[in-house]
Amino acid sequence: MERLASQGVKFTQAYATPVCSPTRVSLMTGMNATSHRVTNWTLKKGMLKPLEVNHETLEFPTWNVNGLSPSKDKSNAIYCTPLPQILHDTGYFTIHVGKAHFGAIGTPGENPLNLGFDINIAGHAAGAPKSYYGTENFGNNANKEDIWAVPGLKKYHGKDIFLTEALTKEALLTLNNAPKDSPFFLYMAHYAVHTPLYADNRFLQKYLDMGLDEKEAKYATMVEGMDKSLGDIMDFLEKKKLTKNTIILFMSDNGGLSAYARGGELHTHNKPLNSGKGSMYEGGIREPMIVKWPGVASEGSVTDKKVIIEDFYPTILEMAGIKNYKTVQKIDGKSFTKILKGQNMDLENRPLFWHFPNEWGFKGPGIGAASTVRLGDWKLIYYHNDERMELFNIKEDIGEQRDLSHENLKKLEELAKILSEYLRDNNAQMPKHKITGKQVAYPDSQF
Repeated sequence: MERLASQGVKFTQAYATPVCSPTRVSLMTGMNATSHRVTNWTLKKGMLKPLEVNHETLEFPTWNVNGLSPSKDKSNAIYCTPLPQILHDTGYFTIHVGKAHFGAIGTPGENPLNLGFDINIAGHAAGAPKSYYGTENFGNNANKEDIWAVPGLKKYHGKDIFLTEALTKEALLTLNNAPKDSPFFLYMAHYAVHTPLYADNRFLQKYLDMGLDEKEAKYATMVEGMDKSLGDIMDFLEKKKLTKNTIILFMSDNGGLSAYARGGELHTHNKPLNSGKGSMYEGGIREPMIVKWPGVASEGSVTDKKVIIEDFYPTILEMAGIKNYKTVQKIDGKSFTKILKGQNMDLENRPLFWHFPNEWGFKGPGIGAASTVRLGDWKLIYYHNDERMELFNIKEDIGEQRDLSHENLKKLEELAKILSEYLRDNNAQMPKHKITGKQVAYPDSQF
């Protein structure tokens, strides 16, 4: 990652959503989660999460539990023209490797081949592997089907290889055999770093020697394995003399895990950012992001311009020189190619929005059903359960330790109105209070 950053632009204020599927659907559709309504992680067809059905105080809306779909007639799914479909239709050889997690089991969106990918390696409905070990067949059991077992990769079954390494080998083999007369699009989406935490034994001992506890040592090996994969891909591009004409975009789908399964004190692993995955605090939504665009983006540069995951869709298509493309969905994202070109792009007056009318399942700072807006240095979080607001100045308080909602009522009201107008304009789904049966009010109702 440091090597890639030295060759491209590092974004210090790049945002995803608090959990995985909404981010991935935003990437594939160019839509904000408020619009596509795949607001939580997907798996079982037509089903809310048990934690949503059995929530003590909130009744949750029927969000698009089936994920994205290239077919119009699918219920509880967002009908869209997926990003790889446009690339495929304009001549790109499109490759999916690793975690898909775009659609529920038994729906078109579960299979990347339905979304414009020519090749699918190990992608299916589940967002985590049953096992990271080839010696455990990545969770495949001949006597029992498991929805978490990683599909394909049978040639690595029984072998001493970590899933991250197997995926990398398959990606490079596919690139090596790709049609020479076509440009390629590789979507390399590792299952790591995700629970269950497994030790990548190639790197384990040094972390134990450093004094990390077993859980943190495992986590560190998973990060290093993913990092090595990136390096292996970059080495391949150099060896094949493809670096000058290949763009690399590096991004994560949610903040680092911190609410469970980690060693040490929970909700502290992403400091100075507060909290982690599942949270509306910066630790849950702010991501490491790097873009290398040879001959265009200034090497070793840094930008604090604010971008969000739905911006990738129009950006990638503009990078590929694809114009006048048609989509069945309205694109919410804005291309950030001007930032990469070093041109002026005023994003300070563009509000960014997050909407999570759902239950993730773990407790912690900023975790729970909520809606959020970021405008300039200011950020408002509105919690659905108790209709409470928090206000932070991120520039002065990156750790979100000082709630200014009672000190700056003018800014609070301004952001509450911006957020409420956005939710209304997009007919955003909101939970209901079980006791009263009333829908959670919009934040500006308090003014």
